[in-house]
Amino acid sequence: MSPYLSAAEAAERLGVSRQTLYAYVSRGLLRAHDADDPRERRYRRDEVERLATQRARGRKPKEVAKAALDWGTPVLESAITLILGGRLYYRGEDATRLAESASVEAVAARLWQCPEDWAFGAEPPPLPAAYQALAPSYAGQGPQQALLPLFVVASGDDATAVWQQDAQRQAAGWGELLRVLFACLLGAPVSGAPLHAQCAAAWELDAAGAALVRQALILCADHELNASSFTARCVASTGASLRAVLIAGLAALSGGRHGGMTARIEAFWDELGDTAEPLSLLRRRLERGEKLPGFGHPLYPDGDVRAAQLLAGILPQRPHWQALVDAVEQLTGQRPSIDFALVVLRRHLCLPEGTAFGLFACGRAIGWIAHALEQRADGQLIRPRAAYVGPLPG
Repeated sequence: MSPYLSAAEAAERLGVSRQTLYAYVSRGLLRAHDADDPRERRYRRDEVERLATQRARGRKPKEVAKAALDWGTPVLESAITLILGGRLYYRGEDATRLAESASVEAVAARLWQCPEDWAFGAEPPPLPAAYQALAPSYAGQGPQQALLPLFVVASGDDATAVWQQDAQRQAAGWGELLRVLFACLLGAPVSGAPLHAQCAAAWELDAAGAALVRQALILCADHELNASSFTARCVASTGASLRAVLIAGLAALSGGRHGGMTARIEAFWDELGDTAEPLSLLRRRLERGEKLPGFGHPLYPDGDVRAAQLLAGILPQRPHWQALVDAVEQLTGQRPSIDFALVVLRRHLCLPEGTAFGLFACGRAIGWIAHALEQRADGQLIRPRAAYVGPLPG
């Protein structure tokens, strides 16, 4: 079965005229793709089906609101990240191409819309004494447990001034907060060195390992309105400090259905062991009704491009791991997500346990800052209403 429908087929499935179909495209509800005949356009079958489901819900306002919170219709405008046709773009530039050669700092400056030297040109001040006293007590704990409390102590807070400074001083504050978060991850002094180079030095990586870390950070930098970025926007909309925004993002990311998924993948991997023929083990797991964490993504029906790029530099050297990926695809038709790729990266480079989450958090902090800036500029408080379903007053 073809993954595409013609205009006539799409209109028939939706129960609308071609003119209405074209209106859906102009309103951003559906995407049109090139066909072999330049006079025709075609439409992805899965996107048409999703829109048909949404239209059915449209007759019930409560269902519309509920569906919008579950991979549904866009709920706010943003110029930061676009996911289109199975590709990821940062302000119009393909994120995977940026990851090939750009620096983490350059990508951050692109998302923040400021000169790179404004954000990262100055040497950051040292971490406070309170951090130096607290940090040893978190030695040996994973980033998922340590990053949030360490960042709270290491970063300074000012609820209003950061938004009122001139543009260059604001940008310097954004870069400083990001550097502080990296210092908390690495257990190292805050540094003005390139961010991926700081990681490479702390983990004693060669040039190839450093390049993989750089790519991972860039590929994690933003992903539209994921749970942590939406949380960051909600906090920013209240006028809270940028530090508060990052704290909120870290808290949301820690959940097992978001960045904490990496811990579930680590446990899944340990359960499988280092077998060269994982197919039977995976089949038994599926027969027990258990899921295979780290595979499949609703926004990438043909596979997560972030994971594909990162794994392309690792799996050729790890045939047993490639066998695992192939077995999962054979059984489920699903391909690795970025969460799985981060765990593969951690194991490939022999990094400390929990580093997959740490890389995710430090990379995604770039996006949290971008979303906070955009939401703050919008000036609107995010305050949706709830559909009450409890007991009525007596």
